[in-house]
Amino acid sequence: MVRVGVIGTGFGARIVAPVFDATDGCRVVDVVSARDADAVTALCVRRDVDLISVHSPPFLHLDHVTAAIDAGHAVLCDKPFGRNATDAAAMCHQAEAAGVPALVNFEFRYEPARRHVRDLLRAGAIGRVEHLVWVHVSNRSRVPLRPHGWLFDRSSGGGWLGAWGAHAVDALRWWCGEIEEASGRLRTTIRARPNADGVETACDADDGFRADLGFADGMTATIDSTFAASASLAPRVVILGSEASVEVVADQRVTLRSLDGERSDWTAATRAGDPHLVPMRSWALEVRDAVRQGSVGADLPTFADGLAVRRVLDAIAAPEGQGASAPARSANT
Repeated sequence: MVRVGVIGTGFGARIVAPVFDATDGCRVVDVVSARDADAVTALCVRRDVDLISVHSPPFLHLDHVTAAIDAGHAVLCDKPFGRNATDAAAMCHQAEAAGVPALVNFEFRYEPARRHVRDLLRAGAIGRVEHLVWVHVSNRSRVPLRPHGWLFDRSSGGGWLGAWGAHAVDALRWWCGEIEEASGRLRTTIRARPNADGVETACDADDGFRADLGFADGMTATIDSTFAASASLAPRVVILGSEASVEVVADQRVTLRSLDGERSDWTAATRAGDPHLVPMRSWALEVRDAVRQGSVGADLPTFADGLAVRRVLDAIAAPEGQGASAPARSANT
């Protein structure tokens, strides 16, 4: 039995804890508030815990991961994996020195549509990958207006680039290999939001961004996304290859179009509920096995992957003309 302690009463309590509790061979022993330092410390020193799953805001990641590692536990940390690459590198080095399984919550690697795309690319179904365009338009922070919190505070590690862009960058590394160059531009559409007390508070973190990426083999990619739109649209990824193209719509339909005009469609099974649930149920099984075995499987994203993604995010957010990326190592492709 893998005994899991969860830090975080938001996403951690709402999604992560129930998924682990429903996973054969796992049991959640406690869920504590990320803002309760005493409760976090008490959870981390418990001997009836095998895995600490950290789902606190990014500005608390380093403290909570350190506490879990110092106690000798396997650890899982949510994205965007710290406030910046400095935090990420510190966590990565601590885990390496301790020799504990250390994973990052890039659960969308287990989204069926994304795995189907990965299989197509590995099989050479579109030839040499030349360019990718990813457009994700959401109104989740605008309709209804989301109150001010750490997500809209840059110093706390907030911003849409980290909250959603981290998943996109991880998917691109997993699909296409290492990112060697990165630049971009951040946007803040809604400049102030009421806080929990109703007081208008300035927002200095991004609620949208554009990223331009270059890969080791010459492939390029563009990402354009916001979660402050007036209406949501179906997310769309288009991957252009030398022999065919792939279009992914809403992580549900994957269409392959070849040079000779042939077309094939793949459609994910119908589902309801939170979009995190399907990938996380498969992801939790892999996490369970990694903790049991003390080793990490090929597809599970590690702290090294989290550091590589964090470096790309930092390069995208850098002032114009200063973007660059130096990933820790290649993704587990």
